[in-house]
Amino acid sequence: MSNPRESIIEVRDLKMTYGRKDAVAGISFDVDRGVIHGFIGPNGAGKTTTIRILATLQVPSAGGAWIDGVNVVTEPKEVRRRLGYMPDYFGVYEGLSVTEYLEFFALAHRLAPARRRSAISDVVELTDLGSLLEVEVHTLSKGMRQRLCLAQTLLHEPDLLILDEPANGLDPRARIEFRGLLTELRRLGKTIFLSSHILSELSPICDSVSIIEMGALVAHGPLEQIQQRIRGSDVTFEIRLVEESDAVEVVLSQLPGVSRIYQEGRSVRFDWEGEDSEIHQVWGALSAKKIAFTSVKRHEDDLEKLFMNLTTGEVQ
Repeated sequence: MSNPRESIIEVRDLKMTYGRKDAVAGISFDVDRGVIHGFIGPNGAGKTTTIRILATLQVPSAGGAWIDGVNVVTEPKEVRRRLGYMPDYFGVYEGLSVTEYLEFFALAHRLAPARRRSAISDVVELTDLGSLLEVEVHTLSKGMRQRLCLAQTLLHEPDLLILDEPANGLDPRARIEFRGLLTELRRLGKTIFLSSHILSELSPICDSVSIIEMGALVAHGPLEQIQQRIRGSDVTFEIRLVEESDAVEVVLSQLPGVSRIYQEGRSVRFDWEGEDSEIHQVWGALSAKKIAFTSVKRHEDDLEKLFMNLTTGEVQ
């Protein structure tokens, strides 16, 4: 038996043209197996078009894409067996209960009766829908409908989930709960590729990101690498002093690697341009001058700051 591919999504020179406009302008990227990957961009950037191509719902104008090594254009049925797709809208036949909705999709996946019952039971337990099985789907809250839609993407046990704006329209509690579900699915070995323009929803859970604007890829890779690219070698530290001291700025300003010192009361922030392994020299210098502090906080750039630094704010 061959080893699984390291990249579960491969995109090469992908292009989608409408008239003279490139909705997707020749982008290329890979997504590793077993990660949560954020596909980020403003409205109209080309996110949904790219996702529809990956989900075999649209044929690209040029270039190619592969899901677990399978071509999305030439082998769409095999691709659909390997991924679960959750669109940015929720459609349902009138009057279906939660159970009937899941049975409908299990039948669409041609699951055998025994496997169908087992699969429905498993996804209901995972998404915590057990108390709603006989409830009509159209009466569910937005949060519960999103859980149900996620449940149906899992019925055929795909390794890859492609989710288009899954947090859109959810209240804060539902968003937090949905993030918890995605984290659990990653723990279970799923790869999750999700788009969003709500950056605060992705920052806590994403391992890697692609940032797209006007159809072009402006950044791609592990979140830490993109953070490093934006800030260069600088890291911001904040220390909390036991007592306010005028001497702290003097001490810090004399240390190589320390810059942009800002003090407000007992809070002191500074940028560190040195190696992480050498930051102890700063703490030693403060201690030598008997400047005591109660806490140290390292500030990383969050996803929203990275997004603002990398994009112009334009849309197609």
